[in-house]
Amino acid sequence: MSFDLAALQRAVAQHGRVARVVIAAVAGSSPREVGAAMLVWEGGQSGTIGGGALEYRAAAEALIRPGLSKHALGPDLGQCCGGSVTLLTEHFDCDGVAALGGQPVIARGPGLRPLAVQRLLDRARARGDVPRPQLLQNWMIEPLTTRDQPLWIWGAGHVGRALVDVLSPLPDLSITWVDTAPERFPEAPPENVRILPTADPARAVAIAPREARHLILTYSHEIDLSLCHALLGHGFGFAGLIGSDTKWARFRTRLRSLGHSDAEIARICCPIGRKSLGKHPHAIAVGVAAQILSLETDRIGATWQTHSSASGA
Repeated sequence: MSFDLAALQRAVAQHGRVARVVIAAVAGSSPREVGAAMLVWEGGQSGTIGGGALEYRAAAEALIRPGLSKHALGPDLGQCCGGSVTLLTEHFDCDGVAALGGQPVIARGPGLRPLAVQRLLDRARARGDVPRPQLLQNWMIEPLTTRDQPLWIWGAGHVGRALVDVLSPLPDLSITWVDTAPERFPEAPPENVRILPTADPARAVAIAPREARHLILTYSHEIDLSLCHALLGHGFGFAGLIGSDTKWARFRTRLRSLGHSDAEIARICCPIGRKSLGKHPHAIAVGVAAQILSLETDRIGATWQTHSSASGA
């Protein structure tokens, strides 16, 4: 989890004074992890710290009781998790949000910064690492959301729209959404999604980062094929293609005729999603989202293993 400054900026711009409630510490079982946060303003909220009685009380008190508060989920709230949660509630306006800019890690708390906090930040900086969200001597430490994982979604039909609905709230993904004309997109796409209309989508592959992940699900098999061909020549971190086994067999034959080897073609994942979930657009989106999240989990795990090996842990 990380501090989504862009979401906070948008909320303050739209609603004025906004409370941010973040899970600062957990003991025992909890509905969400440290770093999970929600925003609350007069008459509304976004995000979640786990729902239930904890979230209901936190939202009701967010605009009137800032600071740290500890909640025993069983005795105090009647939840069956059995643990306790420490929440940090902070109030933000335009000036408060502006003061957070330019920091890769947001660390704040009462009084002078403790030596333990400074050491943690220095150690993370020296290793090129990002500290996990944590409460240390009543100072809350959170890395800033960077949306550094590029994901390109090719196609704005029913499945493309469902995928954007499911994936756009995830804080680490930087989504570019491509289709052949502006009217193919919804009137109000998510603010954090870049819209790219282009008459020839395959030509746009050249501007995608080579480590980007791609989901191909346009209205045209010919466009899908041209995108597969372009991506195999350009490079990618992951490429998934919607379709049946029959479609993929035909594509493999045509891609071989275009000069790609079987090993190169096999890097494209087709079909995507999980057949067991069905063919409803949002069912497909849920299955594909699980694939993308698994890729991200594997990446983070590999990163932490590398840091641990380098440090001799």
